[in-house]
Amino acid sequence: MIGDWLITNKDLTGVIMGTAFGMAARLLMLRTDYRQYPAYPHGKIIHLALGLIAGALGAVAVPALYNKDYTAITFLALAAQQFREVRNMERSTLTAIDHLELVPRGAAYIEGIAVVFEGRNYLAILAAFLTSLSVMVVGWWAGLLSGLLSLLVVHRFMRGKTIAHIADVKMVPLKLDGPNLYVGDVYMMNVGLDENRMIIQDQGIGFILTPKNDDSRVTIANLGQRQAILHDISTRLGVYRDDGDPGLLPLGKLGLKTGNLGLLVLPREKDTDKAYQAVINVPLLEAAVRMPTEANRKSTEGKQRG
Repeated sequence: MIGDWLITNKDLTGVIMGTAFGMAARLLMLRTDYRQYPAYPHGKIIHLALGLIAGALGAVAVPALYNKDYTAITFLALAAQQFREVRNMERSTLTAIDHLELVPRGAAYIEGIAVVFEGRNYLAILAAFLTSLSVMVVGWWAGLLSGLLSLLVVHRFMRGKTIAHIADVKMVPLKLDGPNLYVGDVYMMNVGLDENRMIIQDQGIGFILTPKNDDSRVTIANLGQRQAILHDISTRLGVYRDDGDPGLLPLGKLGLKTGNLGLLVLPREKDTDKAYQAVINVPLLEAAVRMPTEANRKSTEGKQRG
């Protein structure tokens, strides 16, 4: 009985299943982790509502096009405009609260988060569209299979690269030569106050990030990527400082001769294992990724052909 109804009402079946899988895709991608964003529960409600709208738009577009109602393309274009506003909303919100952080995220990290929230709505539309299309072309069982495959693809897109993909991370001792502070062989800063030097010796942890190739060397030199690393560590382990303590600010400095990145972190919870895991799991920012070697190779090949 139910199977006959699903076959008879393909349009409605496609819309329902497409909307459901589009919503499921957005729900799968919506997680509140150690960064506590989006906030629970109000931030989640906003994004779940947008996910439902995205799923419905993607699902409805297929039967509308089948019935030669080409105005559906207009609605999809309108949805794209609205989701761009979501990106602007996230950027504005995070920028407004970033100056209240003891260790700020930085503009590059904020832009990366905003882009992710916009892109995930498009993935929800895609999951809904493919599910609905499979129902219309083949049948409800194909829509179910297509929806499940879409969820697997969405889950794959959630896993971006981390610092561990581009650099080898090693914990190294801090060294104070008078007021001069070194992390390994990388000079960090001049620490003038005896009290600050004692705190750094007691609470500080040092890391050296060695890039795996020339592209990685340029990427970890990016100021936005450095700030993202410091922010993530401080969020996960806390930070041993208060506002107005410039001498106790976590710091990332570049070794100019080697290209290695030295990190000084001052966690509230001094756990070296957790600090190491925090560093290697920092997401790689899209705005920080650079590939100069590929560009140079293509430029050389172009000259040879010319």
